[in-house]
Amino acid sequence: MTQPIVQVDHLHLSYRKVKAVSDVSFSLEPGEILAVIGANGSGKTSTIECVEGLKKPESGAVRVFDLDPWQHRREVYGKMGVQLQETDYPMHLRVDEVCRLFASFYERPADWSLLLSQLDLDSKRKRPIHKLSGGEKQRLSILLALIGRPKLILLDELTTGLDPEVRQSMWSAFGQIKNSGIAILMISHYLDEVEALADRILYLEKGEQTFFGTQPQFREYAKKRISKDGTLPWNPQNENLSLEALYLQMAPKSEGLTMEGIL
Repeated sequence: MTQPIVQVDHLHLSYRKVKAVSDVSFSLEPGEILAVIGANGSGKTSTIECVEGLKKPESGAVRVFDLDPWQHRREVYGKMGVQLQETDYPMHLRVDEVCRLFASFYERPADWSLLLSQLDLDSKRKRPIHKLSGGEKQRLSILLALIGRPKLILLDELTTGLDPEVRQSMWSAFGQIKNSGIAILMISHYLDEVEALADRILYLEKGEQTFFGTQPQFREYAKKRISKDGTLPWNPQNENLSLEALYLQMAPKSEGLTMEGIL
């Protein structure tokens, strides 16, 4: 039986008196994409930070490559690539300089010059990073996550700021990466992205795990929950609803923005 790349059992994490994550358990296999979804404040980032070894769990167990990432961060980081939603770099550092720096961290780095070309950043290699557009910075963060030839990739909002054509290209690329046996753990608010990429889904609400399973299982879960809540009486016409439509029917509703006090 294949050893999971990531194994999380009964994870609990608090910030003082605030419960951020409560009894979350999941696994991630080689060649699999797991999407973590949920509203802002649901515990997604806190969960991923425990996997990264940036946060120490209050209780429960986290194993990455069968190691505790908090205690063995160096060994885990040698096999992990992390793409962050927002990253600050030193002022005036150029694209090629940061690529060369990241490549120096690994014994056998990927060909970052080739990655620049594939991510349509080759013409930007001499440009200071602070002068890149939001989408270009996002592509650079993806490149830096790949430069160490990781066995596990953590993605935080993969395609934020990217145009539709580049988004589709990214989806295709990460589908190929998955097929090569690399495990991918991703946070996304874009349910079309989750539908296109994820093999399994972890759904969190207010720090608690409400679902973990495959996309078809999530659809069945959503169907039962929607019908039970009376949000949407189920009928055969709803069978082809997108993942986003199902999620919006099921997710806790926010009050939204009103014009009171503005007009």
